[in-house]
Amino acid sequence: MRIIFLATLCLFTSLPVLAGDATTASDIRRIADQFLEQWAASQSETGYRIEYSVGNIDSRLSLAPCDGKPALGFASEPLETTTPSVLVTCEGKRPWRMYVTASVEVYGTALVAARPLARGERLSGSAVASRQVQINASHRGVLNDPEAVSGMMVRRSVRTGTLITPDLLEAPNAIERGDHVIIVARTGSFSVSSRGKALASAGIGEQVMVENLRSSRTVRATAVAPGRVEIPM
Repeated sequence: MRIIFLATLCLFTSLPVLAGDATTASDIRRIADQFLEQWAASQSETGYRIEYSVGNIDSRLSLAPCDGKPALGFASEPLETTTPSVLVTCEGKRPWRMYVTASVEVYGTALVAARPLARGERLSGSAVASRQVQINASHRGVLNDPEAVSGMMVRRSVRTGTLITPDLLEAPNAIERGDHVIIVARTGSFSVSSRGKALASAGIGEQVMVENLRSSRTVRATAVAPGRVEIPM
């Protein structure tokens, strides 16, 4: 397993032209390895450390010579899988393309539970901690900004050290059932406000039934802020 540390500042800007009577397995391995090296070095700005290796390539491989520089790119997101494929493409008189498997490990800082978290708990700064983890071992993504998760609610109970993933959190309701709210009827720049009572809970952007306390009418409104809903006039 080859390791590229983040202190690496050199980034190759081009891949070699393949020369010879045929493109061999050794040629493909060489350019795939260089492509992964370039990508690994480019991750230094994000604070990631990359470990990678090129997968098996049939030694009997023999493809047409490539007239120019082959194009390489990931066929799957390397930050979301440990086994991304690298697509190697050659254009020209005798074009060809092939996929090369790779093993990639991406290490970086992410948020984990600093203590056991209960379902429905609102997160605070003391509830999470930053740890070095393998980023792409989680297929659900990771989070690394404590401020971005502050105030979010935990969907299910988790143990200390559990990786905090986006699907684990949800935004708290802006309005709870029974809350007194301001109902704003708006058209263009003109609006009229009245007081109401929420008949259900809702998050920002969600619709909720509210009772107008002056007219006793029930209307469907959109939650736009804590304690505030809007209806079209």
